[in-house]
Amino acid sequence: MSFVIWVAVLGAVLLTLALTSSYLRWMPVTTSAVCLLLGIGIGPSGLDLLKLSVENAAVWMEHLTEVAVLFSLFVCGLKLRLPLRDKRWRIAFGLAGPVMVLTIAGVSLLLHWGLQWAWGPSLLIGAILAPTDPVLAALVQVNDARDVDSVRFGLSGEAGLNDGIAFPFVILGLLLIHGEGSPGEWQDWVLRSVLWAVPAGLLTGYWMGRGIGRVTLSLRIRNDDSTLSPNDYLALSLIALAYVGADAIGGYGFLAVFAAGLGLRQEEVKSTGASQPPAEHLVQPVVGHQNIEPQHAVHGDTERLESSQVAAGIMMGDMLSFGSLVERAMEVFLVTLLGVVLVAHWDWRALLVGAVLFCVVRPACVALMPWGALLDTRQRLLIGWFGIRGIGSLFYLFYALNHGLSAPLTTLCTDITLSVVALSILLHGISTQPILARYEQRQKRKT
Repeated sequence: MSFVIWVAVLGAVLLTLALTSSYLRWMPVTTSAVCLLLGIGIGPSGLDLLKLSVENAAVWMEHLTEVAVLFSLFVCGLKLRLPLRDKRWRIAFGLAGPVMVLTIAGVSLLLHWGLQWAWGPSLLIGAILAPTDPVLAALVQVNDARDVDSVRFGLSGEAGLNDGIAFPFVILGLLLIHGEGSPGEWQDWVLRSVLWAVPAGLLTGYWMGRGIGRVTLSLRIRNDDSTLSPNDYLALSLIALAYVGADAIGGYGFLAVFAAGLGLRQEEVKSTGASQPPAEHLVQPVVGHQNIEPQHAVHGDTERLESSQVAAGIMMGDMLSFGSLVERAMEVFLVTLLGVVLVAHWDWRALLVGAVLFCVVRPACVALMPWGALLDTRQRLLIGWFGIRGIGSLFYLFYALNHGLSAPLTTLCTDITLSVVALSILLHGISTQPILARYEQRQKRKT
């Protein structure tokens, strides 16, 4: 009966969102904020339809949040079409590197000196809460591969790359908690978790994406089967192989999956032409794969296009559509679950932590960076505010819970993380659309 109730509730939530989407579009609220409130309403503090023990569900919740982040990172990589030598990549590298380190340090100092916590838990929670979420921040990231706005591009690149800084500090926090602070442990952490795992993950994923993309396009052009090929299978296989391949050599799987999306996009650029629009905009997406004749599967004027452009356009369009669908479904499910358990794990200290993180630490860290002409003052303020916390932080939390935390530390990390993530969903969810609308109007007037 419990499973039936879970399925019924999930179906009801999805139906509610589908029926109210036209109204929500004009309201200053995101889907995530609505799902959070729905979760609170159907949880023990509301209608009491669903119950969930975070401690008992930590193992499968770690893997579920991991899958959600993987799909989001892959889609994020597919949308970033600018060449790596473009100066706007410096914004992403600055946010995912120095800004991330400073944010972790700022939160850790707040928890250690302000709340009198030990350095281990302070650093661990700082690393959990520092990353900008690739799933829930989708609204402030690039809309598609044509979008090269500095704010959205920088936030997208940060969301894809921040695992390279956040995950090593999560591991370091666990080392400090477990008392493994010998010189040998520090040296091993630097060599394996930083100097090796970061480039290994990025290079493995990038060249795997480029290689598989090149082989796939070549075979489809040669066999003239671009319209009926299962591109959802290709997306799943590339995500899985990039993740496992990087993990097998000690690299970070999240970085590998993001880089795989980047590499695949670069193959599309090579086949379509850098001066051309993205291939998926040159052809209309495939309506479906079953019972459709090849000559009718693609609609629109494709006679003037080269076979490489048609193949790349259909492939990229299908993969973006499939990845975005999975990403949205996982977002709805996980944020609803967060609402179910939120009241039981609410910690009032999260108000202080969230206020300092959202309004002081993150904006100050962004402002301290020497951006030069890359970002004007308004853009720096926007990036400083849009450090949205979400599913990525939940993954790091459950990863830590499954690596030997004591009962008091489990309660502490769970309560603070869930509460701060919920605050971010509500505050950023209410403010995102109005702020973005004003920003986009100003950008249009400029151009």
